[in-house]
Amino acid sequence: MKISVVVAVMNEEDNVLPLMQQVKTALSGQEYELIFVDDGSTDQTIRRIKENLDSNTHLLVFQKNYGQSQAMSAGIAHASGDVIVTLDGDLQNDPADILPMIQMLEAEELDVVAGNRANRKDGALLRKFPSKLANALIRNWTGVHIRDYGCTLKVFRPNIAKNLGLYGELHRFIPVLASLQGARIRQFDVNHRPRTSGKSKYGLGRTFKVMSDLLLMVFLQKYFQRPMHLFGKTGILMLFAGVGINLYLLIEKLQGHDIWGRPMLILGVICLLGGIQLITFGLMTEIAMRTYFESQNKTPYTIRSVHEGSKRS
Repeated sequence: MKISVVVAVMNEEDNVLPLMQQVKTALSGQEYELIFVDDGSTDQTIRRIKENLDSNTHLLVFQKNYGQSQAMSAGIAHASGDVIVTLDGDLQNDPADILPMIQMLEAEELDVVAGNRANRKDGALLRKFPSKLANALIRNWTGVHIRDYGCTLKVFRPNIAKNLGLYGELHRFIPVLASLQGARIRQFDVNHRPRTSGKSKYGLGRTFKVMSDLLLMVFLQKYFQRPMHLFGKTGILMLFAGVGINLYLLIEKLQGHDIWGRPMLILGVICLLGGIQLITFGLMTEIAMRTYFESQNKTPYTIRSVHEGSKRS
């Protein structure tokens, strides 16, 4: 079995060499490749990796900073292993956990094993609390019950990893993206170490980005193949509300009451027009989805395996 380890790095000049040595020690006796993806480093990260390249190590250098999701996506696309591992470049993930996670993947016939930082070594206010809040929201809204979405250390089957569709900042939602493919996912408690060099790229400001991406994940999970169920249902409710309000006001007008300028009239018009727009938008997205599948000969389903009985003469 060949193991591909993908590491996205940015300004980790003091961490890359120890990480290379730790991966080499952890995977001693295994066939592996270590793929670094530099996401726009401005320090000596690239030079230090280049000076220590060997037959097992590859380096992809981005033209500029594109973000962790794009870096992980590029590394996964470059990977050629039978198992793909994603790992942080700051030494907080322990490479010694990789082989036990692969053993779990094989023994339980899983598609993804996600690391769970059972004893985090981060600050409580800026890292632990926002992370727990985000994890709880993601679990409750998506129904994918992973305790630690923020742990980069994960092990994948290649067919799952290479079809995640990572872009923007969706790397936190990898378990949700994998579940959209029907992946069998389990958690594994991993060692988490304090950062000793470099600066963290995360903070409270990421909370709002996570919230907006979470809305996208909920939409993809529940309505990606049937957008009309979201926009059409809401549009029909608004349309009926608008028609009802306007009929009521028409009766009021016929009875001689002045309805001009009443807030209810404005509400009725808004509901009527909004309902029509949502229904129209729902129809357009349905056509877009049909085009997406049919133009690329895609299917809205995935077959895990095919089993056939032996033919008898």
